[in-house]
Amino acid sequence: MPDPHSSAPIPYVTRSRAYYLTQGYENPYNWAHFDDVPFTPLSKPLAESRVALVTTAAEFQPELEDQGPRAPYNAAAKFARVYSRSIDSTPDLRISHIGYDRKHTVADDINAYFPLERMKEAVAAGRIGELAPRFYAAPTTRSQRGTIEKDAPEILRLLREDGAEAAVLVPV
Repeated sequence: MPDPHSSAPIPYVTRSRAYYLTQGYENPYNWAHFDDVPFTPLSKPLAESRVALVTTAAEFQPELEDQGPRAPYNAAAKFARVYSRSIDSTPDLRISHIGYDRKHTVADDINAYFPLERMKEAVAAGRIGELAPRFYAAPTTRSQRGTIEKDAPEILRLLREDGAEAAVLVPV
């Protein structure tokens, strides 16, 4: 058994590739990669820009068992479609549908994975011009094709609809 106090890196890529083969997939997992990154520099200072928040956090669904901080992985709490909600109030978002280090993550502080209040503070301090009227959520279906062909274009459409000039993606 590995030493739990060791600082040796975990061979995550090797383990993931082996895991997918044991699940019956014919090929090892193909990691997402891009030769051409589609990012664009800001056309004006952030302090003059409309900025949006994009998350992978899921809305709380009380009928779907434990979704609280450090809850066990809960695949039932996943969502499959892009959604957007007003930023006028802080939503009840959770991250139990994501595989993450539950021992060392501060999941009881929504700002650790959904920094809407910190972004509002940045607007008040003049570091961000304004926030888009909604936040946007991208599903975590583990499908690069679905993300590229369906989810990302839908989020881009919503960002443009709201006049966002920059987006902060906080993947959980």
